[in-house]
Amino acid sequence: MSSSPEPQQQQKSQKQIDAEFTSYYLQRATQEFGEALDAIRSADDFKPDSSIAVLISALQQGTGMFSEEDRRAVICSEGAARSSK
Repeated sequence: MSSSPEPQQQQKSQKQIDAEFTSYYLQRATQEFGEALDAIRSADDFKPDSSIAVLISALQQGTGMFSEEDRRAVICSEGAARSSK
C-alpha cells in the first residue's frame, strides 16, 4: 500500500489546502471546545457584534502551529476517509 496522497489532493494548491484545513480545524475545535465556547458566548461581557470576530480569529490562530506538510497530510487523509465511506 502506498502512503502518498491521492492524485486529486496532490493537485490542490497550497491556498486550497490552507482553506480546507482552516475549515476542518475550526469544525474540530468547536466540537472539542463546545462547552467552553458556550460559556464564553453566555458571559455578560460577550458582545455578538465584536466578540464573535475576535473569537473566530483566536481559534484560527491555532492553524499556524501546523506546517504546510502537516496541513496537506490532514486534508489528504480526510479526503481518503470520506471517499472510502
